[in-house]
Amino acid sequence: DRDGKRMMPTGEDTEYLKKINAHYIVESLIEKLCQTKPDDPLPCLLQILQGSVSRYAHIPKGPKDPVFSILADARADNHPNKVDLSVGAYRDEEGKAYVLNIVKKADQQLALSKPDKEYLPIDGLPQFRQLSAMLLLGQASPAVQQNRVATCQALSGTGAIRLLAEFYAKFVGKETPVYLSNPTWANHTNIFRFAGFSSIRTYRYWDAANRCLNLKGMLQDLRGAPRQSVVVLQACAHNPTGCDPTQDEWRKIADVIKSRDLNVLFDCAYQGYATGDLDNDAFAPRLFESQGLEFSFAQSYSKNFGLYSERVGMAGFVVNTSQAAVAINSQFKAIARPLYSNPPLHGARIVSMVLGDAELRSEWETELKAMSERILNMRQLLYTELKKADPERNWDHIVSQIGMFSYTGLTKQQCELLRERHHIYLLPTGRMSVAGLSSATAPMVASAIAEVVKGA
Repeated sequence: DRDGKRMMPTGEDTEYLKKINAHYIVESLIEKLCQTKPDDPLPCLLQILQGSVSRYAHIPKGPKDPVFSILADARADNHPNKVDLSVGAYRDEEGKAYVLNIVKKADQQLALSKPDKEYLPIDGLPQFRQLSAMLLLGQASPAVQQNRVATCQALSGTGAIRLLAEFYAKFVGKETPVYLSNPTWANHTNIFRFAGFSSIRTYRYWDAANRCLNLKGMLQDLRGAPRQSVVVLQACAHNPTGCDPTQDEWRKIADVIKSRDLNVLFDCAYQGYATGDLDNDAFAPRLFESQGLEFSFAQSYSKNFGLYSERVGMAGFVVNTSQAAVAINSQFKAIARPLYSNPPLHGARIVSMVLGDAELRSEWETELKAMSERILNMRQLLYTELKKADPERNWDHIVSQIGMFSYTGLTKQQCELLRERHHIYLLPTGRMSVAGLSSATAPMVASAIAEVVKGA
């Protein structure tokens, strides 16, 4: 009461208090729903009533990754005859993950030497950086010999491209157009978008009707690109098409790049995988260097060393002066420091040990050649079986393509049928990892493909 004494509420008071409290609860619910703005308010309403609402309830789920989501589905499939041809990872004849013998050998030698686990410099292991540049450009490379190559160890190919994208964003400008092949590796677009580029465009690459390179369209689009545009080229074993320019076609591409004064980034994820020859697979970057073109490159050792989980790669820049190389290297370090500070050590030590020892390198090249030949054999076997299963259709593109992938020409619906009826997993684009085939599974896959393309 007014004197401060506690009083027992009457029945009328209790009813009034209930109304006030209910009104307050409803107002609070409305306020919180307005703040969070959920797509479906009912679950959020229940959470609020239970006292477990999050201030982050308004955040939607992110999009699924097109490769890893299908990989997860394949791993969850317990069917005994499933075939996973989605992810770009080498498999042996038994369909199992393969650790290179040379990697096992280097691992054992490293274990015996009891190496430290200290931080690497921001730009990585110096020996690795030097050997990696020489692997791509060649030991006789003038740029290497004259210290005109800026290098920075990175988190495999993805990390290397992201590092270079950040560099271009900073020094060429986020408003600069970025040109990617159509089609391209799905992550290319994400990398440049997250680096802040606002104009991501495509150049024609794949001729879907004839299932080959559309060189004419590609050159037309590059000629029409504004000067200083960033152009991403895949050095070999194009992902996803498996279709590479010939050496003469690369010369024509280089001429257009030079005439239009374009910035080039070579994505070098498959050196040694396309033809089984490290030098042949490095033709394009070496051609560009020989013609005096400045360009950047991103290397990955996930495929040719099988170091998928070690995240070993390098970002590099071939420039015309050693002074420019020093400056770019310093900028690489300035960009890398707030991103990931410094790169992992173990995988870089393995690559350095193998590339730096003539005997170990010879063993690696022999093993890499055998892996490449197995993929070629699987291409030929798949082609042969497809010709048997569906002789009326032209399957020549299966063997004309090279590298890890085949752009089969299958539609999204056909890929879904393969998964639903036969437990065969491809990307919805029709991209197939040929490295996932075996002598046992190739006939089964060919038969299933023939069935779905016939509309059975």
